[in-house]
Amino acid sequence: MTDSTERISTKQIAGMIVLFEIGSTPLFLIGSKAKQDAWLAMAFAAVFGLLLVGLFLTIQQREPGLNLMGMLKLYFGRVLGTVAGLSYIVYFGYESMRNVRDFGELMTMSLLTSTPMSVIMLFVVLIAVYGVYKGTEVIFRISEVLLPVVIVSYAILVLLLFVSKIVHFRMLAPIAENGLGPVLRAAFPDIVSFPFGQMVIFLMFWHLNGNTRIPVKSSIGAYSAVAGFLIFMNALNLAILGPTLAGMSALPFLQSVQLISVAHLFERLDVFVTFLIYIGLFMKMTAFFLCAVLGLAQLTGTSYSRWAFPIGCVIYGTAFLEPNYTYHISIGFNTSLKLFTIFQIAIPVVLLLIMLLRKKRGILS
Repeated sequence: MTDSTERISTKQIAGMIVLFEIGSTPLFLIGSKAKQDAWLAMAFAAVFGLLLVGLFLTIQQREPGLNLMGMLKLYFGRVLGTVAGLSYIVYFGYESMRNVRDFGELMTMSLLTSTPMSVIMLFVVLIAVYGVYKGTEVIFRISEVLLPVVIVSYAILVLLLFVSKIVHFRMLAPIAENGLGPVLRAAFPDIVSFPFGQMVIFLMFWHLNGNTRIPVKSSIGAYSAVAGFLIFMNALNLAILGPTLAGMSALPFLQSVQLISVAHLFERLDVFVTFLIYIGLFMKMTAFFLCAVLGLAQLTGTSYSRWAFPIGCVIYGTAFLEPNYTYHISIGFNTSLKLFTIFQIAIPVVLLLIMLLRKKRGILS
């Protein structure tokens, strides 16, 4: 079976966009360098991210029957397109590896404190291998099932946080105390790259939509909804813990939830957060994993099912290369996010320019 024989619905694509973009993002304070304006940095990045989504959709609309790998080979040439495609496969695999490591580290910190991290990571990779082996349709059906669970879980936790009367939005003041400079520096390129620039992976999926048209409206709608949610969650973490404590905490949302106390009945709801960690990181890791497998299968002209286990082994093995979680986070936020703009912004922009130039030459000729 090849990816071209599979079909996913518009609803499934929208659901995957929401789950993928949420990931584990609400659990952290993204843009903490902007302090109480971290939510504002998230908002600026979300607007720029919307422009990126428009860029990706424009590219896909010009070649509705091809995925990213096919477009790179068509417009960059066979050699350069293959090199670019292999680079994207490494990018997808690396992102998947980072999520596997995040999963193992966060689980050992929050819930499975006595279980070896290697065992936790092994099980999550094996489950992902099985899902990827079964194909794109299966992964997207899983997202369709899990989306309501995620929405309800976050809704319950947010409601209980407000009922507990621990949310104080006055902590967000003063807004832009030092001007917009710190806000923009926090937003670009870090928050643009994570999580909004990661939408580039849907150039591997949009062509599989069962409808004849690329789902532009539903994709933009899903992105806009999740962007608003992430901005709100950033503000919520600040309003509960304050910018200093939220910025120092490894998992500020988990720390916020631990403060919930309603009639001595609803307390210690850490399990909800752990559950959300599992879903968010697993779906994100699996989506990147699937993209790496699909890309390699297309470049080699083979079935993607035969690549699921080998790439899974590589992802699992490389997850141990970083010596500790501090180093893992440092590399991720200080180096990787800036480097990834090549795949999220630079190459797509060049690809669209080549598309436009070829069309213009075709008209002139």
